Amino acid sequence: MHKKLYQAVFDGIIERIVGGEYGPGTMLPNEFDIAANFGVSQGTARKALIELEKKRIVERRQGKGTFVTLRTPENSLFHFFRLRDKSGAQVVPDLSFEDVKRRAASTKERELLSGAPDQVFEVRRLRSFDGTPLGLETSIVSCALFPGLLERAPLPNTLYVLFQQAYACAIISAQDSLSAGLAREEAGILGVTPTTPVLVAHRQAYDLLERVVEIRHSVFRTDKVNYSVALN
Repeated sequence: MHKKLYQAVFDGIIERIVGGEYGPGTMLPNEFDIAANFGVSQGTARKALIELEKKRIVERRQGKGTFVTLRTPENSLFHFFRLRDKSGAQVVPDLSFEDVKRRAASTKERELLSGAPDQVFEVRRLRSFDGTPLGLETSIVSCALFPGLLERAPLPNTLYVLFQQAYACAIISAQDSLSAGLAREEAGILGVTPTTPVLVAHRQAYDLLERVVEIRHSVFRTDKVNYSVALN
């Protein structure tokens, strides 16, 4: 099977998802129809669907069909929010504070974000757990990619659900860089002293087109939670 053939089908389905033709939760045409649509064999269409499933862009449901992955608050947290309490249970934080503003992008932000935007939205959010401040997150996204985001405030607890459902921008992977640090300027809002140890996370989030669509800086207290990663 020629790789270019299934890759063309793969890319074509991605384009239709990004363009809104196949929205979140939509059932895709069957293999026969996809093959006819793209002028390829059924085996090539199947290979493209297998590759889409591997990247969690679609999901196959036995006896029902193949569907565009739907980001719900629950599975979005499961994939991208890695904090666990001392027992190992998933932490579902409350959103205690939010500030959304539009501003000029820094040089570094233009370098990292797809499209090198001149203007960005900065979303600053305080998350709490069991009534105690847990972490301060600052997300930066392009104004061109997410028009009207400021007017949508207050934003939902899970931004990635909003990105997919309102902007057809599905986050499929994220690269986190972790380091240890001190609370310093975040100490006041986190309710700790400036010398309290914290976990610092820098994230680049990628969409279906493998573009960096969000950069995020987070500072978390570590006395209540752990950062958990499963390696398969």
